[in-house]
Parts: sequence; structure tokens; C-alpha cells
Amino acid sequence: MSADPTQVLAFETDCHIFDGCGFPAPGLHSFLFKPLWGDADSSVYFNKTMLLALLGSIIIVGFFWAAFRRPKVVPGKMQMVAEAGYDFIRRGVVYETIGKKEGEKYVPLVVSLFFFVWMMNLWSIIPVAQFPVTAIISYPLVLALIVYVLWVSLTFKRHGFVGFFKNVTGYDKSLGAVLPLAMLIEFFSNLLVRPFTHAVRLFANMFAGHTLLLLFTIASWYLLNGVGIAYAGVSFIMTIVMTAFELFIQALQAYVFVLLTCTYIQGALAEHH
Repeated sequence: MSADPTQVLAFETDCHIFDGCGFPAPGLHSFLFKPLWGDADSSVYFNKTMLLALLGSIIIVGFFWAAFRRPKVVPGKMQMVAEAGYDFIRRGVVYETIGKKEGEKYVPLVVSLFFFVWMMNLWSIIPVAQFPVTAIISYPLVLALIVYVLWVSLTFKRHGFVGFFKNVTGYDKSLGAVLPLAMLIEFFSNLLVRPFTHAVRLFANMFAGHTLLLLFTIASWYLLNGVGIAYAGVSFIMTIVMTAFELFIQALQAYVFVLLTCTYIQGALAEHH
């Protein structure tokens, strides 16, 4: 390997089986990128994942702007696709979870979250980019914190301090003697564990998916030598299969992220019982 692992892709391209070099398994270096601008030591820099996040945002905004800047009664192809995506999240996620009356005002936020997360996931299988931005924990964590702050503020606004306390602790006097323990568990679960699990669920799936794709891709190249060519073919087929599977997982994780977001919002708005 190179002395500076941030300057290579994910493996040495001149390494094959029977050449005397070990299998260059994916590792931490596969998730590290040399700054495109600035200095990593000073914590002020701009790297590949930041560039992909910026480009992804521009693509999403540009797509919806182009689709709706001149809306038609009989929509064209782009407007039809945009309307279908927007309506799917609005009706299939927001309305189903929060309700039409309460949920309408949150539709723009949830739609934005869904398409942003999906785009960040999709970078994993796009040539040249080939990296899911959400495989870096800081991105899902920031998104989860946005939802967390919204949930806390909505709960306070709707129920007041006492209602907020009952909401986050699951207060129910019918529990009797176990009420204090149940309240303690609910308190830590809602206020401390919830944002963590919301972020990690997305991060872990994208991290694992990218690692598997790297593993089969590297293996395909590494085995491409001598009798290993036959095994390289099998590995390449698995790469294609995993890519197709990853397409499904990318959309599913974006859906799960916004579904949980709507569940939290609904819990903040619902009357305590």
C-alpha cells in the first residue's frame, strides 16, 4: 500500500493473486479522502464527500426547479416524475403517519430529507464518485439532529413543560410500582438513544453496503490472473448482484429515515395518553 492511504482509491491496482502480494482488503483507508482544498490538520478543508454532498444538493434543487418552474396541466416527463416522487412521500409517508391536516406543513421538509438522503446514498454506484456520503457518520448525524431538535421543539410547543416530560418518559400511572423504572428507561431511550439510533441505522447500512461492494470489486481485480480468472468472473457477477441489491437498500434506507422522522413528529403532536 501507499504510505498515504488517502491518496489511493481502495486498493493497489498492480496487485494480483500469484504476484506475491496479499489481498488488499478494504479498510479505514477506503473511507478517508485527501482534502481537495485546505488542510485536514487545521480542520478547515473541503474533501470528496463534501463535494458530493454539495453536488447532490444542486442536482436535487435543479431537478425540482426544472420540473416545476413552468408547471403544466398535462405534465411533461420531468414534471410527471417529480410529481410522482413528491406525491409518494406526501401521501405514502406523511399523510399515512401524521395525517393530512397536521402533516401538510411538514411535507416539504420530509420530501427534502428523502431525496437528499437518497441522492447521498446513490453516489455509491455512480461512476467516478463511487462513495455513499452517508457512510460518513457526520452526515446522518446532522440530519438526525435536525429531526431531533424539531421533535423536541414541537413537543414543548404542543404540550408545555409538564406535557413534554410525560411524553418523553411515557408517564402512565397505571403502571404502578414499575412506573419509575419505566419512566427512566423511556427518558434515556427518547432523549439520548433516539437521535443516535436514527443516525446509525442509515450510516451502518451504507457503510456495510459500500464495504461489500468494495470487497467484491477488489476481489474481481485481484483474482484476474492465471487460473484465478474463473474466480474473478464469479466475483464480478457478485459485484453486479450486490450493486442491484444496493440500489434497493439505498431507496429503502431513505424511506426508513423519513418514516421514522414522521413517526417522531406524530408522537410530538399526539395527545399524551
